[in-house]
Amino acid sequence: MGLSMTGFGTAEGAVGTRRLRVEIRTVNHRFFNLAPRLPGDLTAHEAALRDLLRRSFDRGHVAVTLTYVDDDRARLGIDPDRAAEVKADLEALRNRLGMGGEVTLELLLRFPNLLDAGRDRQAESVGWDEVAPIVEAAAAECVVARAREGAVLCEEIAARLAAVGAAATVVEGLLPGRLERELGRLRAAVAAIAGDVAVSEDRLAQEVAVLADRADITEELVRLRAHVAAAEAALRDGQPVGKRLGFLAQELGREVNTIGSKANDAEIAHLVVAMKGELEKVREQLENLE
Repeated sequence: MGLSMTGFGTAEGAVGTRRLRVEIRTVNHRFFNLAPRLPGDLTAHEAALRDLLRRSFDRGHVAVTLTYVDDDRARLGIDPDRAAEVKADLEALRNRLGMGGEVTLELLLRFPNLLDAGRDRQAESVGWDEVAPIVEAAAAECVVARAREGAVLCEEIAARLAAVGAAATVVEGLLPGRLERELGRLRAAVAAIAGDVAVSEDRLAQEVAVLADRADITEELVRLRAHVAAAEAALRDGQPVGKRLGFLAQELGREVNTIGSKANDAEIAHLVVAMKGELEKVREQLENLE
């Protein structure tokens, strides 16, 4: 079954002395489009991250966020000892200059090197081999979510294709009666024009044969059934099917349009409208299918 392009997966794991959280959110996109958000010390792994995720996602906008889930102090990267030193230095400077005021936390946080010092102290050399299993776990969870929604989409698409096939069978059943109606229409038109002049039945039959050949939709119905069968087979093969089904939906649309333009029959025209409606719903679902 096909996969939806909408999904979510998350995983956590240890990297060195810290814990890393990976979140993956995917939505529909014509191509594979990666949008990574990585901590500064992991940006060097972006290429490896892309290669890994390409193996799990064929198409879609893939937003990946990697964050450390330590306590607040670690996330901020504050070094308490360094903060105490800065506070003492500021108080000493205040006293030496005979100035007033308190050394507040807000004032301390204005010193970027205070935060950087803590982050530098916390930073470790994290290898891709530590990060990769966590990303793989999040990707696997996201794929499961995409498969679950994809199964629903494929069931919906299969039902729509079956409706198109059923309508084609009804159209085929109407073809003999359509020829008889065409002969009756032609006779009535000729009689109205010719009046009392005798008209050869053989000549009428020849004209009907010519009209029947021009309006024949047998080949279109054969191709339509072949496209429906190919689409149903694609839904069953377990591979990404969005692009293939998109192409087949276009071909189905062409055949249905040709049937509608050649049929010249009210009942068939109504069935053509119904088939077009089903195909439009198929196209809507394909927007979300990988």
